[in-house]
Amino acid sequence: MIRNFLLKALNKHASHWVVLIIDVILVALCFILAYTIRFNASLNFNTSNLTYQLPFICFISLISFWLVGSNRGIIRHTGTRDAFNVFLGVSVASIGIMFIVTFNTIFKILPSYTIPKSIILIHYFISIFVLVVSRFIFKAFYEIISSELKEITNVMIYGAGDSGLITYGALNRDTKNNYEVIGFIDDDSNKIGKKIDRVKIYSRSQLTKEFVERKEIDEIIFSIQNIKSERLLYLTDRLLQLGVKPKIVPPFSKWIGGDFDANQIKQVKIEDLLDRKPITIDNPIIKRDVNNKVILVTGAAGSIGSEISRQICNYNHKHLILIDQAESPLYEIQQELIRKGIKNFTAIVADVRDLNRMEDVFKEFKPEKVYHAAAYKHVPLMESTPYEAIKINVAGTKIIADLSLKYNVERFVMVSTDKAVNPTNVMGASKRVAEMYISCLSKKNRTTKFTITRFGNVLGSNGSVIPLFKKQIEEGGPLTVTHKDITRYFMTIPEACQLVIEAGTMGEGGEIYIFDMGKSVKIFDIAKRMIHLSGLKYPEDIDIKITGLRPGEKLYEELLANGENTTPTYHEKIMIAKNQEINHQDILNKISNLCNENLNNNNNITVKLVKEIVPEYKSNNSVYEKLDQQILN
Repeated sequence: MIRNFLLKALNKHASHWVVLIIDVILVALCFILAYTIRFNASLNFNTSNLTYQLPFICFISLISFWLVGSNRGIIRHTGTRDAFNVFLGVSVASIGIMFIVTFNTIFKILPSYTIPKSIILIHYFISIFVLVVSRFIFKAFYEIISSELKEITNVMIYGAGDSGLITYGALNRDTKNNYEVIGFIDDDSNKIGKKIDRVKIYSRSQLTKEFVERKEIDEIIFSIQNIKSERLLYLTDRLLQLGVKPKIVPPFSKWIGGDFDANQIKQVKIEDLLDRKPITIDNPIIKRDVNNKVILVTGAAGSIGSEISRQICNYNHKHLILIDQAESPLYEIQQELIRKGIKNFTAIVADVRDLNRMEDVFKEFKPEKVYHAAAYKHVPLMESTPYEAIKINVAGTKIIADLSLKYNVERFVMVSTDKAVNPTNVMGASKRVAEMYISCLSKKNRTTKFTITRFGNVLGSNGSVIPLFKKQIEEGGPLTVTHKDITRYFMTIPEACQLVIEAGTMGEGGEIYIFDMGKSVKIFDIAKRMIHLSGLKYPEDIDIKITGLRPGEKLYEELLANGENTTPTYHEKIMIAKNQEINHQDILNKISNLCNENLNNNNNITVKLVKEIVPEYKSNNSVYEKLDQQILN
């Protein structure tokens, strides 16, 4: 309680009237000291004059300080500007005193107010010194007391290079937190054992559990520019085992105004540990293909669709049409774009499965580019409702693609998923059917360029595992994982959408673009890292519960189907999947029949027809496994 009271007292700003009164009192004491110095430190001088002169000195000083405003600075943040204001205030007061005393001496109005000029001069210098020094003494006192009262955070800086030195300086300058830099860590053997500003450099091998406990280390800050994700992953896992909190310094390009401040140091997030290099795209062709174009985005309120819309707004598009049936999320992205000052867009609540409504939109706005992101994507939900999966993922895609062809859209880009590869569930199979329909359309026409993008799981998207784990951690656990060995590919939402927009400029149509997503990651490992990154321990604080594979779920995902190979593009991380050989007219007929039969809402017939279209579709942990047996027999 006393500690909190002192912190509040120190953080409270002193009234400028209190500062003014203290300054005037100090000026009065300085005036007495000036008399003492003038008369050789003896008190054998006429002190009766002080009775008249002190009020005069105090009054003139008060008026001067109030006019200059030297009392209005926050004392604990005193700087050179505040010191100059004190100098100015004392100077104005001394000039005023000198003028009045000289005037009084000439005309002998009040003999008692005659002050020797030597005393005025001595008083002037003493007052400046005392008032300025008193402010800095209080500032130092505040910093010492507040640092004693604040919690000390013992940190080590990983990296003793230029970035590490800048981080060290930023931590020392930080007034909001009380950091104590225990040491540096570096992999350069030539630096080990040396000191920087009396702070020792250690090797990574010295970073043991006993060392961390003895030094009471709370955090280790990675201050290595362009650190590879696989290295960061390895080091972070090691630090989490030692019980310290890992943090990271952002790259130079993200420093605010080119300067680095301690508050820019951030927690290491799961996105930093994907064991893959993020994609970067800087393609001038995108500007050419997006600028001054009317662009339509379906599923615009979803994770992918909304980010595509945001990124398109970075260009000079002619008009952007946002379509989604989800009213509230569509309203949110609409308001977000309005707040950003985007005007040339229209948000429409509509369903891509409604042919008449969609035709009205195409007829009114005449889009030149279409990004089709509308889809159902939750595997267990679609496994129990194949009717809905086919209705939107296949029939909805068919409607938008057919209208794109009818209204001479330049480019149609479909957002697909790695679950469409060798599918084991209804959702993935429905997306594969949609891919096949787009491929067939592309072969039949040359007016519209049809493009498919295929990628893995997206971090932070609606229903993805990362937000689920965050919510479960907030609720105290346990975290739920379907299988200890289940793996997935991951990418961030901005990366996924960069790929989609990039794909909209590549090829002549009919291509399936896939993304080099690095290594697949164990979901169980992600769960453990997220627990540790939250400052908790597994399994002591939060446990992980294995729930078993869900209907239609498989242990690992693939980016290429059987019979597909890849060819490179001009971007090293983007490849083209060579399409499987199919009978296009036969597939088109079967897909039309599927959409018609699906209206009868017979799940078994619907799934059976899908399996006929997609021979590699084998149900896993699903009620539809019996259909595979029937086909085999």
